[in-house]
Amino acid sequence: MDSNLRTITKAVTWQIIGLLTTSLIAWFQTGSVITALTFALSTSASGFAFFFLHERIWSRVSWGLARRQA
Repeated sequence: MDSNLRTITKAVTWQIIGLLTTSLIAWFQTGSVITALTFALSTSASGFAFFFLHERIWSRVSWGLARRQA
């Protein structure tokens, strides 16, 4: 199971990638940097929260995990 710090680190790095790509796509579609950044930040914040919850829930599910041999 991942530690909380590892899960947060994974979520932050993933959200940085998402923030950049969403900003570029929104800027291309709207032509406005401010609108693009506002949209990207709001989706990033919600994505961060849901990613964290998703990871923590899956960390409690043992299905599909390979068992370690001693």
